[in-house]
Amino acid sequence: MTPREPWALRGPLTVPQLLRLAANAANGSTLLGLAVAGLARTELRRGPRGLIIAGGYRWRVPFAHAYTLGNVMLCRSTAEDLLSRPALLGHEERHCSQYAWCLGLPFIPLYLAAAGWSVLRTGNPGTGNIFERHAGLAAGGYPLGNSPPRPRRRHLPGMAGPSGMEA
Repeated sequence: MTPREPWALRGPLTVPQLLRLAANAANGSTLLGLAVAGLARTELRRGPRGLIIAGGYRWRVPFAHAYTLGNVMLCRSTAEDLLSRPALLGHEERHCSQYAWCLGLPFIPLYLAAAGWSVLRTGNPGTGNIFERHAGLAAGGYPLGNSPPRPRRRHLPGMAGPSGMEA
């Protein structure tokens, strides 16, 4: 760490942050995150609150701008860009805590099941996903509605539209 890094990156960790760091180190999820970051040739940087930011992620999957594996946040942009977006950083940090609560790697299939359920209910993987809802939908860039999108009605020529007039 260089002396020019902001104080927020050098400050002491709180007890919950230390517990999350230890839990994700012990359960292997942070190790998986570091392995993926290395294989994807990202640039690693120390983040705030015991987080590690892997900038420059270029693999196609997942499609998201940023995602977490343990305490490692992989992002398509630079670490500085992610650090300049506190809402998204906080959203991803909450996912780091979810890894700890789910005992590490079981978070991945649980998250995928919740995303699938959300797609069935709302048409997107985030709005009905319990993990995304607890991390903050708006901060993660997800729509806030609870109901599935309504399909647009297509009217054939000669049929009355919703106002009773011919379409």
